[in-house]
Amino acid sequence: MAENSKFDETPRITVDYMRGILLPTATCDAWDLIWNFQAKPDDLLISTYPKAGTTWTQEIVDLIQNEGDVEMSKRAPTHIRFPVIEWIMPSVGSGLEQANAMPSPRNLKTHLPIELLPPSFLENNCKIIYVARNAKDNMVSYYHFQRMNKGLPDPGTWEEYFENFLAGKVCWGSWHDHVKGWWKAKDQHNILYLFYEEMKKNPKQEIQKLAEFIGKKLDDNVLDTIVHHTSFDVMKQNPMANYSSLPTEFMNHAISPFMRKGTVGDWKHHFTVAQNERFNEDYKKKMADTSLAFHFQF
Repeated sequence: MAENSKFDETPRITVDYMRGILLPTATCDAWDLIWNFQAKPDDLLISTYPKAGTTWTQEIVDLIQNEGDVEMSKRAPTHIRFPVIEWIMPSVGSGLEQANAMPSPRNLKTHLPIELLPPSFLENNCKIIYVARNAKDNMVSYYHFQRMNKGLPDPGTWEEYFENFLAGKVCWGSWHDHVKGWWKAKDQHNILYLFYEEMKKNPKQEIQKLAEFIGKKLDDNVLDTIVHHTSFDVMKQNPMANYSSLPTEFMNHAISPFMRKGTVGDWKHHFTVAQNERFNEDYKKKMADTSLAFHFQF
């Protein structure tokens, strides 16, 4: 109970708009520093819309770089190994400061849409891994994440959240614009674009793809080790990957675990028939100008 009351007493962050995108106020206040962040040519950046398989991808990348050394990947929690460049959280720290203090080669993370990405990443031709997840599952996962995380606004009811998500009135902006923007950029820049659903369906193949992009040749045994160690059930129990190291007043896993289900198609347990129809109609309009295609179930 004490843990819950601590969470209840912790104020949620405030948010503001930066160039039309909703972001935490602390991020907006530090925007000049973030925009002028100096990427280095050997930086590796993982970019996603929030709750699209980011932590999973980070764990995979770390293990590829360490050639399957599981102990090495337990050296620190995810958010220390991969600073989020735009994340500034009172009492947890600034991702920007962390990144600037890191030795090269650096692993970094962002949720920024392509138009808000600090230009030095593209100017230096940094390797960027983008992971996209189907919007229905992404919405459900993000909703539950906001419920348990004081680093984000209160999501309100599911019905309210559904409308806000479709309107792009959530932190880091519209899902549709995010996935389309990065998709469009992938052919001009050093971007590997992956899909959450493909990673679920054939993890070994997608991990191999990542290894090649990173420039690592891994044998079958190492690939199998990485597949096992980054499976949902193993990661859920890994304190270095499941965000249980953060204070409960910021993230309360009793409300909803950070690693909740990790499945494809869970949206069916949340969407009403009417919501699904409304979503599909809206989706058709917003995705009419792109070749991007998603699997909403297997």
